[in-house]
Amino acid sequence: MVKTTVLTPSQRSPGARDSEQGIALSHRLPRLALEARRVSAFVNGVHGRRKAGPGETFWQYRMLTPGEASSGIDWRRSARDSKLYVREREWEASHTIWMWADRSASMGFASSLAQAPKVDRALVLALALADALVDGGERVGLLGLTRPLASRRIIERLVEHIAGDVAGMDADLPPARAIGRLDEAVLISDWLTPLDKVLAALGSIGVQGGRGHLVMIIDPVEESFPFAGQAELLDLESDLRLDVGDANAWGKDYRVRIAAHRDAIAAACRKLGWTFTLHHTDRNASEAALRLAGLISSSRDMRAA
Repeated sequence: MVKTTVLTPSQRSPGARDSEQGIALSHRLPRLALEARRVSAFVNGVHGRRKAGPGETFWQYRMLTPGEASSGIDWRRSARDSKLYVREREWEASHTIWMWADRSASMGFASSLAQAPKVDRALVLALALADALVDGGERVGLLGLTRPLASRRIIERLVEHIAGDVAGMDADLPPARAIGRLDEAVLISDWLTPLDKVLAALGSIGVQGGRGHLVMIIDPVEESFPFAGQAELLDLESDLRLDVGDANAWGKDYRVRIAAHRDAIAAACRKLGWTFTLHHTDRNASEAALRLAGLISSSRDMRAA
C-alpha cells in the first residue's frame, strides 16, 4: 500500500510540504508541549506504581485475610488493638517505556474534519503519556534517540531532542532497536506503509520479549474517502501522482483495502501480545491518552503478578 493523500485543486501547493515538514513543525512544538500538559492532566492518576509488592519502602498496614500465612503479620502493630495486621511494602519495579512518533511527510495531512494534523496529534499523545508515566514512577525514553529519563521536565526534555532530530523527519517506521524484556514501547503512526515493512519493524523491536502498544492515527477522510468527481492522489514522500479518475468508484475499492491493511496490523499486534489502538484526528487527544495509560497500567500489573 502506498501512502496517499487526496489533493483537490484548492489544496495543491508545491511548497506546502516543505514548510509543514520542517520549520513549521519546529515552531509548533512549544504549543504542542502545552497541549500535551493539558492532556496529561486528564491521564495523571490512571497510571501509578503505588501498590503492594516487592520493595523496601513501607506502604500501609492492612488486616490479615483468612487463610493467609502468619509469617507476614506485624506483631507489634497487631498488639495495639488485638487485631492481626500485615505490613505491606510498596511495589518498586519501575519500567522503561520507549516512545516513537512518526514525523514523516504524510503525517502532516489534515482534512477539514480533523482537529489537528496527524503529526501534531502523535506528538501530543507521546508527550502527554511521557509526562503521566514519569509522574507515576516510570522512566521514558525516545526510541533510538535518548536514554530513559525520569525528569519532572520530561516534556521539555523530549521536545528538545525531537526538535534536534532532523533525520527523524524522513522516517516512517520506528528504528530497529530491540527493547528489553521488561520494557514497553508506544509506537504512534498512520502505519500507511507496506505491511511487510511494518511487521519487520515490530518484530525487531519486540525480539527480546518486550511488549508494545501500537497507535494508528488516521484522518477521518483517509478512512472514509468521501470524494466524488475527478481526484488526484499524491505520495507525499516520493512525489508520485496518480489520477484515479472517478473518485467515488475508485473509493469503494480503496475503503476495502485500507480496512484490510488496518485489520492485518491489528492481527499482527495480537499475535505479538501487543495492543492496538485506532485513533481518529476528529476525536479528542485525551480519549486515546486515557486508553493508552490504562493499557500500559494493565500490562504492568500483568508482569508484576
